[in-house]
Amino acid sequence: MELLKWMEQLFYNYGYGVLFFGLLLEFIALPFPGETTMAYAGYLSYKGSLEFMQLIGVAFLGTTIGMTITYFIGKKAGLPFIERFGKWVFLNPSKLEKTQLWFRKYGYGLIFIGYFIPGVRHFTGYFAGIIALPFRKFMLYAYSGALLWVILFISIGKVFGPQWSAVFQLVEHFSVRAAAVLGILIVLILLYKYRKPLFSRRKGKTRQRSN
Repeated sequence: MELLKWMEQLFYNYGYGVLFFGLLLEFIALPFPGETTMAYAGYLSYKGSLEFMQLIGVAFLGTTIGMTITYFIGKKAGLPFIERFGKWVFLNPSKLEKTQLWFRKYGYGLIFIGYFIPGVRHFTGYFAGIIALPFRKFMLYAYSGALLWVILFISIGKVFGPQWSAVFQLVEHFSVRAAAVLGILIVLILLYKYRKPLFSRRKGKTRQRSN
Protein backbone atom coordinates (compact mmCIF):
# COMPACT_ATOMS: atom_id res chain seq x y z
CA MET A 1 0.00 0.00 0.00
CA GLU A 2 2.82 2.40 0.83
CA LEU A 3 4.39 1.65 -2.55
CA LEU A 4 1.16 2.56 -4.35
CA LYS A 5 0.85 5.82 -2.42
CA TRP A 6 4.45 6.62 -3.31
CA MET A 7 3.82 5.91 -7.01
CA GLU A 8 0.61 7.93 -6.98
CA GLN A 9 2.50 10.91 -5.59
CA LEU A 10 5.27 10.50 -8.17
CA PHE A 11 2.80 10.46 -11.06
CA TYR A 12 0.98 13.44 -9.59
CA ASN A 13 4.22 15.44 -9.38
CA TYR A 14 6.08 14.28 -12.51
CA GLY A 15 3.54 12.65 -14.84
CA TYR A 16 4.81 10.47 -17.66
CA GLY A 17 8.44 11.21 -16.79
CA VAL A 18 8.16 8.77 -13.87
CA LEU A 19 7.70 5.90 -16.30
CA PHE A 20 10.37 7.00 -18.77
CA PHE A 21 13.20 7.67 -16.34
CA GLY A 22 12.20 4.89 -13.94
CA LEU A 23 12.34 2.18 -16.64
CA LEU A 24 15.50 3.61 -18.16
CA LEU A 25 17.26 3.46 -14.80
CA GLU A 26 15.85 0.01 -14.02
CA PHE A 27 17.57 -1.45 -17.06
CA ILE A 28 20.87 0.02 -16.00
CA ALA A 29 20.10 -2.19 -12.95
CA LEU A 30 19.12 0.46 -10.43
CA PRO A 31 16.24 -0.51 -8.12
CA PHE A 32 12.86 0.53 -9.55
CA PRO A 33 9.57 -1.44 -9.53
CA GLY A 34 9.07 -1.26 -13.29
CA GLU A 35 6.32 -3.82 -13.78
CA THR A 36 4.30 -2.60 -10.78
CA THR A 37 4.65 1.01 -11.95
CA MET A 38 3.48 0.14 -15.48
CA ALA A 39 0.45 -1.75 -14.19
CA TYR A 40 -0.43 1.12 -11.87
CA ALA A 41 0.03 3.61 -14.71
CA GLY A 42 -2.39 1.49 -16.74
CA TYR A 43 -4.86 1.75 -13.86
CA LEU A 44 -4.48 5.55 -13.90
CA SER A 45 -5.27 5.34 -17.62
CA TYR A 46 -8.39 3.30 -16.75
CA LYS A 47 -9.42 6.13 -14.40
CA GLY A 48 -8.81 8.69 -17.14
CA SER A 49 -5.84 10.41 -15.48
CA LEU A 50 -3.28 9.35 -18.11
CA GLU A 51 -3.42 8.53 -21.83
CA PHE A 52 -3.00 4.83 -22.64
CA MET A 53 -1.11 5.15 -25.94
CA GLN A 54 1.16 7.84 -24.53
CA LEU A 55 2.02 5.51 -21.64
CA ILE A 56 2.93 2.78 -24.13
CA GLY A 57 5.19 5.13 -26.08
CA VAL A 58 6.93 6.58 -23.02
CA ALA A 59 7.46 3.15 -21.42
CA PHE A 60 8.77 1.69 -24.69
CA LEU A 61 11.26 4.53 -25.13
CA GLY A 62 12.49 4.33 -21.53
CA THR A 63 12.93 0.56 -21.77
CA THR A 64 14.67 0.46 -25.14
CA ILE A 65 16.98 3.39 -24.36
CA GLY A 66 17.95 1.74 -21.09
CA MET A 67 18.57 -1.60 -22.80
CA THR A 68 20.60 0.04 -25.57
CA ILE A 69 22.81 1.84 -23.06
CA THR A 70 23.55 -1.45 -21.27
CA TYR A 71 24.31 -3.14 -24.60
CA PHE A 72 26.99 -0.58 -25.45
CA ILE A 73 28.41 -0.62 -21.92
CA GLY A 74 28.77 -4.40 -22.19
CA LYS A 75 30.26 -4.17 -25.68
CA LYS A 76 32.77 -1.42 -24.91
CA ALA A 77 33.71 -2.31 -21.32
CA GLY A 78 33.56 -6.11 -21.54
CA LEU A 79 33.15 -8.82 -18.95
CA PRO A 80 36.07 -7.85 -16.65
CA PHE A 81 34.60 -4.38 -16.14
CA ILE A 82 31.14 -5.78 -15.33
CA GLU A 83 32.61 -8.32 -12.91
CA ARG A 84 34.62 -5.62 -11.16
CA PHE A 85 32.16 -2.74 -11.01
CA GLY A 86 28.78 -4.45 -11.54
CA LYS A 87 28.13 -4.66 -7.81
CA TRP A 88 27.66 -0.86 -7.74
CA VAL A 89 24.54 -1.25 -9.90
CA PHE A 90 23.38 -4.53 -8.34
CA LEU A 91 24.90 -6.73 -11.06
CA ASN A 92 26.41 -9.37 -8.83
CA PRO A 93 28.21 -12.54 -10.03
CA SER A 94 25.20 -14.75 -9.28
CA LYS A 95 23.04 -12.71 -11.68
CA LEU A 96 25.71 -12.96 -14.36
CA GLU A 97 25.91 -16.73 -13.91
CA LYS A 98 22.11 -17.01 -13.98
CA THR A 99 21.97 -15.02 -17.22
CA GLN A 100 24.65 -17.21 -18.80
CA LEU A 101 22.68 -20.34 -17.92
CA TRP A 102 19.49 -18.89 -19.40
CA PHE A 103 21.38 -17.88 -22.57
CA ARG A 104 22.54 -21.47 -23.00
CA LYS A 105 18.94 -22.63 -22.65
CA TYR A 106 17.16 -20.09 -24.88
CA GLY A 107 19.94 -18.52 -26.96
CA TYR A 108 19.32 -15.06 -28.36
CA GLY A 109 15.59 -15.52 -27.71
CA LEU A 110 16.38 -14.84 -24.05
CA ILE A 111 16.73 -11.15 -24.92
CA PHE A 112 13.07 -11.24 -25.99
CA ILE A 113 11.62 -13.30 -23.11
CA GLY A 114 14.13 -12.07 -20.51
CA TYR A 115 11.87 -9.14 -19.67
CA PHE A 116 9.55 -11.58 -17.92
CA ILE A 117 12.26 -13.34 -15.89
CA PRO A 118 13.10 -11.64 -12.57
CA GLY A 119 16.82 -11.14 -12.05
CA VAL A 120 17.61 -11.76 -15.72
CA ARG A 121 16.15 -8.83 -17.70
CA HIS A 122 18.53 -6.37 -16.04
CA PHE A 123 21.53 -8.29 -17.39
CA THR A 124 20.51 -9.36 -20.91
CA GLY A 125 21.53 -6.04 -22.49
CA TYR A 126 24.96 -6.11 -20.86
CA PHE A 127 25.48 -9.76 -21.81
CA ALA A 128 24.38 -9.21 -25.41
CA GLY A 129 27.05 -6.51 -25.67
CA ILE A 130 29.68 -8.66 -23.93
CA ILE A 131 29.22 -11.48 -26.47
CA ALA A 132 29.26 -8.88 -29.31
CA LEU A 133 25.82 -9.76 -30.65
CA PRO A 134 25.30 -7.71 -33.85
CA PHE A 135 23.35 -4.57 -32.97
CA ARG A 136 20.64 -5.18 -35.58
CA LYS A 137 19.94 -8.61 -34.16
CA PHE A 138 19.98 -7.16 -30.64
CA MET A 139 17.46 -4.49 -31.70
CA LEU A 140 15.16 -7.11 -33.23
CA TYR A 141 14.96 -9.18 -30.05
CA ALA A 142 15.25 -6.40 -27.48
CA TYR A 143 12.85 -3.88 -28.99
CA SER A 144 10.13 -6.38 -29.92
CA GLY A 145 10.34 -7.93 -26.44
CA ALA A 146 10.17 -4.46 -24.87
CA LEU A 147 7.03 -3.62 -26.84
CA LEU A 148 5.28 -6.81 -25.70
CA TRP A 149 6.42 -6.28 -22.11
CA VAL A 150 5.19 -2.70 -21.77
CA ILE A 151 1.89 -3.36 -23.59
CA LEU A 152 1.19 -6.35 -21.36
CA PHE A 153 1.81 -4.69 -18.00
CA ILE A 154 0.23 -1.34 -18.84
CA SER A 155 -2.77 -3.19 -20.26
CA ILE A 156 -3.21 -5.08 -16.97
CA GLY A 157 -4.16 -1.83 -15.28
CA LYS A 158 -6.11 -0.52 -18.28
CA VAL A 159 -8.18 -3.65 -18.92
CA PHE A 160 -8.73 -4.96 -15.39
CA GLY A 161 -9.14 -1.63 -13.60
CA PRO A 162 -9.54 -1.95 -9.82
CA GLN A 163 -8.61 -5.65 -10.01
CA TRP A 164 -5.23 -4.89 -11.58
CA SER A 165 -3.26 -5.76 -8.44
CA ALA A 166 -4.63 -9.33 -8.19
CA VAL A 167 -4.01 -10.00 -11.90
CA PHE A 168 -0.53 -8.48 -11.65
CA GLN A 169 0.39 -10.82 -8.77
CA LEU A 170 -0.80 -13.80 -10.83
CA VAL A 171 1.39 -12.83 -13.78
CA GLU A 172 4.35 -12.06 -11.52
CA HIS A 173 4.04 -15.42 -9.75
CA PHE A 174 3.80 -17.59 -12.86
CA SER A 175 6.18 -15.39 -14.88
CA VAL A 176 6.64 -16.33 -18.56
CA ARG A 177 3.71 -18.74 -18.99
CA ALA A 178 1.15 -16.52 -17.29
CA ALA A 179 2.45 -13.51 -19.20
CA ALA A 180 2.05 -15.33 -22.52
CA VAL A 181 -1.51 -16.48 -21.74
CA LEU A 182 -2.57 -13.11 -20.34
CA GLY A 183 -0.94 -11.33 -23.27
CA ILE A 184 -3.11 -13.28 -25.71
CA LEU A 185 -6.18 -12.62 -23.55
CA ILE A 186 -5.52 -8.88 -23.41
CA VAL A 187 -5.02 -8.69 -27.18
CA LEU A 188 -8.38 -10.43 -27.69
CA ILE A 189 -10.09 -8.10 -25.20
CA LEU A 190 -8.62 -5.00 -26.85
CA LEU A 191 -9.58 -6.25 -30.31
CA TYR A 192 -13.13 -6.88 -29.12
CA LYS A 193 -13.32 -3.51 -27.37
CA TYR A 194 -12.06 -1.55 -30.38
CA ARG A 195 -13.58 -3.77 -33.07
CA LYS A 196 -15.97 -1.09 -34.33
CA PRO A 197 -13.32 1.63 -34.96
CA LEU A 198 -11.01 -0.96 -36.54
CA PHE A 199 -13.81 -2.33 -38.73
CA SER A 200 -14.88 1.16 -39.78
CA ARG A 201 -11.31 2.12 -40.69
CA ARG A 202 -10.84 -1.06 -42.71
CA LYS A 203 -14.18 -0.55 -44.45
CA GLY A 204 -13.19 3.03 -45.35
CA LYS A 205 -9.90 1.87 -46.89
CA THR A 206 -11.76 -0.75 -48.93
CA ARG A 207 -14.10 1.91 -50.32
CA GLN A 208 -11.19 4.18 -51.23
CA ARG A 209 -9.53 1.36 -53.17
CA SER A 210 -12.74 0.52 -54.99
CA ASN A 211 -13.15 4.17 -56.02
